[in-house]
Amino acid sequence: MTSTPYNPETDGARMSFDGAMSYGDYLKIDNILSLQSPLSAAHDEMLFIIQHQTSELWMKLAIHELSAAREALLAGEMASMFKMLARVSRIFEQLNNAWDVLRTMTPADYTRFRETLGNSSGFQSYQYRMIEFVLGNRNPNMLRPHAHVDGVHDWLASELTRPSFYDEVVGLLFEQVYGDRERMPVPSLDGPHIARPEIQSAWETVYREVDRYWTLYELGEKLVDLEDYFRRWRFNLVTTVERVIGFKRGTGGTSGVQYLRCMLSVELFPELWNVRGEL
Repeated sequence: MTSTPYNPETDGARMSFDGAMSYGDYLKIDNILSLQSPLSAAHDEMLFIIQHQTSELWMKLAIHELSAAREALLAGEMASMFKMLARVSRIFEQLNNAWDVLRTMTPADYTRFRETLGNSSGFQSYQYRMIEFVLGNRNPNMLRPHAHVDGVHDWLASELTRPSFYDEVVGLLFEQVYGDRERMPVPSLDGPHIARPEIQSAWETVYREVDRYWTLYELGEKLVDLEDYFRRWRFNLVTTVERVIGFKRGTGGTSGVQYLRCMLSVELFPELWNVRGEL
């Protein structure tokens, strides 16, 4: 063991970045680290801000992957789509783990800065809304919190004019099982996807003839995996909110925990869950 400090330059590492792109330059680290601006002197407000900002970054990636997965599906690029869906599941696993950090904040900690939030609330996250819209949980009423931001409102509204990712999956399902995409139910563009017996029947065919419909079977399991992680994330959101604020009304005006519990009953791909009881 030597007392001489290790010099990375001896192994070829570049040590001077004058005029060259560095790690911080590429990632715009200075910009990112300048965006945390607590409005109070409370120690835990920094945790609260970083928790939500990083969650939004992960949701941006989830939207990026889901959008590309839908295009891959339409192009018949199944292997690429499977990889993207698997990545989205891991993104929600990452989001899930982040609640463990936020839960180190006690009710007393949160009370010290809660008033600085005003009417801001996670309920207003437009990226979360887009994820729901893409996956098929659609409620036009949820456009209203974003009406004051033209670009965001138009972005979300445009998603409601096209079939959801799951609608496109169902189209492929009917095409391969029945040879007729036209037999699929008309997609709902203005409401959540409701379980349809004809869709469940098609999935049942897939799950009873796995070898024949292996690609569809694998797709079904990828979707169940994604929703499994998504549900866990929503469940942990509920328990975290209950642990920190109890049953107080949310800062955005919702009923808080009661509202979030209602969201737990929403199923994105109900036929894939229901078919398990029929096998």
